[in-house]
Amino acid sequence: MTISPAPYELAPVKFSRLAKRGLFLGLSLGQVVVLGIGVITLLLALYTAGGIGVVVASPVLMTCSVLAWSSVGGRRIVAWLPISSVWLWRTATRQREFRCRISRPRPAGTLALPGGAACLRQWVDEETGAVMVHDPHAATLTAIISVTHPAFMLLDPAEQQRRVTGWGRVLASTCRSGRIAGLQVLERTLPDSGKGLAEWWKTHGTHDESWASRTYDELIASAGPAGERHATTISISLDLKTARRAIHAAGGGMRGSATVLRQEMTTLTAALRAADLVPGGWLTPGDLALVLRTAYDPGITAALECHPTLGRDLTTAGPIAVSESWGSFQSDSAHHAVLWISEWPRYQVYPGFLAPLLLTSGVRRSISLRYTPIRADVAARDLRRKKTEYVSDAAQRRRIGQLDDAQQNAEYADVLQQEADLTSGHGVLRVTGFVTLSASTANDLERDVAAVEQAAIQASCETRRLWGQQSQAFAGVSLPLCRTPP
Repeated sequence: MTISPAPYELAPVKFSRLAKRGLFLGLSLGQVVVLGIGVITLLLALYTAGGIGVVVASPVLMTCSVLAWSSVGGRRIVAWLPISSVWLWRTATRQREFRCRISRPRPAGTLALPGGAACLRQWVDEETGAVMVHDPHAATLTAIISVTHPAFMLLDPAEQQRRVTGWGRVLASTCRSGRIAGLQVLERTLPDSGKGLAEWWKTHGTHDESWASRTYDELIASAGPAGERHATTISISLDLKTARRAIHAAGGGMRGSATVLRQEMTTLTAALRAADLVPGGWLTPGDLALVLRTAYDPGITAALECHPTLGRDLTTAGPIAVSESWGSFQSDSAHHAVLWISEWPRYQVYPGFLAPLLLTSGVRRSISLRYTPIRADVAARDLRRKKTEYVSDAAQRRRIGQLDDAQQNAEYADVLQQEADLTSGHGVLRVTGFVTLSASTANDLERDVAAVEQAAIQASCETRRLWGQQSQAFAGVSLPLCRTPP
């Protein structure tokens, strides 16, 4: 007899492994190309000059072997070639440095962002007043909503399970739509100016010049600005290509696109309320300008909070200067580094397992989760293709006498589980996580990176630094614009 858990019991969850299956027998496309070059070189040398030709071609053969099999930083050398090539090209074309041209006005409707984000356009919805960010290259239109929620870790298990189920319904609604390109959850740690605490004490406190009153005044004046607060936003991105027919029916152009996105915004707001999350309103151009400004220049956050009328112009919300290095980049008053959550827990964990990472004190960071919904027919076709490739690769390994390892068997089991879930009516989401750290000096940044890496280990996750891609990664995942990660 199987005893099922009580409905109020907190259920554990399990993540699928990051598939490491290659193009052929576990080899990636880059390895196959490099080894193919080596084999062709060897055959040509043998047929043209015999043994002497092999000796002459040995440097090429050794180079191909090193590129295909040697690893640096947990990644094959051949996998570093595209990243290094782009880095060298950007260095040669001086794209690692950015300086804002103050005397030259920005084109109307654009965002003052550097690099690949310079193509983004803004559109203000007349009905809701929300700002919508148009990416002409990716053909997406994005809206951002702020969300407040109680402390999840302080809730009882029954309430935690209920909220987890509600959030699952929110994600399921994005899969059923078929027009959503992505959903981004961005949780940021911001320095607190102490304004809210001071206003609360001014309204509710007793100011009688007593010793207790003076002590509270001094404590709030000193401790308030040293605190931290958390801000969460959810960004929803409309795929303009998939929604082409609906956009045409709504009038076409940006107005039709805004109409279709507004329908998805209404659905998301209702789903968030059903999940007991409190929507704080869709971000206006001024709200988005404040988020962008404080992301690139976090040192100005407290000052802008004390003066709410400043820093709310999108044409000047971008950074003044950006300088990128191999492992970090500097913008205005801060140094930044982006980490990729390369491995989620490989065993069953309970919701809230990210608490060590989310509650790390003394570190200014943001955590970005990018959800990419996959249509049911596309997901089913992809799963069938993966099953066929796993079976054929296993047969090929048995033919040459190579045994299957536990990693390959676990990945195949994940594919079968995903197929079973899809057949049961569940949606398929691709989840990518990133952690962005900001500090006032380079030494403080390295100290914070070490602290966050240890916190990720406590959360049963593995993080890897995005070497050579820091500027693109920051613009893609650290801003609430729901862009595709690098």
